[in-house]
Amino acid sequence: MAGILIHEWLARHGGSENVFEVLSNTFPDADRFCLWNDSDGRFTGVDETVLARTPLRRSKAAALPFMPTVWRHLPERDADWLLCSTHLFSHHARFRGPARDAPKLVYAHTPARYIWTPELDGRGHGPAARAVSSVLKPLDRKRAAEPIAIAANSAFIAQRIADTWERESTVIYPPIDVSAFAAPPADLSATERAVLDALPSEYLLGVSRFVPYKRLDRVIEAGAAAGVPVVLAGGGPDEDRLRALAAGRGDRVVFASSPSAALLAELYRRALALVFPAIEDFGIMPVEAMATGTPVVANAIGGTAETVVDGVTGALVHDWSGDELKHAVQRAVGADADACVARAWEFDTSVFVDRITEWVATETGTDAAASPLSPGGLRP
Repeated sequence: MAGILIHEWLARHGGSENVFEVLSNTFPDADRFCLWNDSDGRFTGVDETVLARTPLRRSKAAALPFMPTVWRHLPERDADWLLCSTHLFSHHARFRGPARDAPKLVYAHTPARYIWTPELDGRGHGPAARAVSSVLKPLDRKRAAEPIAIAANSAFIAQRIADTWERESTVIYPPIDVSAFAAPPADLSATERAVLDALPSEYLLGVSRFVPYKRLDRVIEAGAAAGVPVVLAGGGPDEDRLRALAAGRGDRVVFASSPSAALLAELYRRALALVFPAIEDFGIMPVEAMATGTPVVANAIGGTAETVVDGVTGALVHDWSGDELKHAVQRAVGADADACVARAWEFDTSVFVDRITEWVATETGTDAAASPLSPGGLRP
């Protein structure tokens, strides 16, 4: 008998999906459960809830009011332990049968932002969202009292857990595939080479989904303050606004749409610095940039303040104004590339695997985590 790994919904891409993939490989004997699996084949053999058989799977917002009830009525299972990877309600999970009494652990990416911290997530600002939030907060706190232990993906989230769920937690940073970015450049297609050839010789880089809360407008402002062109890599609904902003200011901004992993690594490697203004729970991309030897200008609030070492691997910004931005870019550009790479290795997947394995074994009193797949082994 082994454990059960539980996740919200599964998509093709995403930071929480990366964690779930590593958990799947670390605990290869564990069953897996999710609300629905829309990963386009990235994950197979994962059981789904009843929501997967309804049209609600096509709308997270419409499905949200039903999720707490669905998580409480899971089928009969047997297990030594449960490990819930949660950023919404998967920590509410309860099975019928012997698994109902199995010790539950939670790896928290965050308590649901648009319920607990709507100021950081626009989805929580509407009147309907606020009404639902007032009902769900006490229920969510009650369910968060059930786990025997909680791990948070940063100290920033550990504090949020203390403030919202009123629980203590252990910080275990999420896994980053540092070797994929620290390795020599991969072969690029002719199209990707053309993208690189068209870039400015020096530039500041912004990378994320093009949505307002990522604050890519501040990357443009950083470039203007430092007198350096900007490259924005990604895609999303905010692109037209960002293009108009750059055109209206007369700033040189190049857009690289939805780069592949190989092209993204090369964009990191060639940049003077990654500018990362968002307030993130952890922030994967700053670690990826450091893995290529590129320093980071990041927000002094949030998980990035735990990964970027101010004055060593980049610069942390409190006030995103012209003068501070200019000085932050200057400090970051002077960082040592080797120091950046060394810092990135502290967040490598191998570190996460060791920490999560020890944590599960210690908290459950089992050795179920002691036989992960061999290096390079992958579970679908």
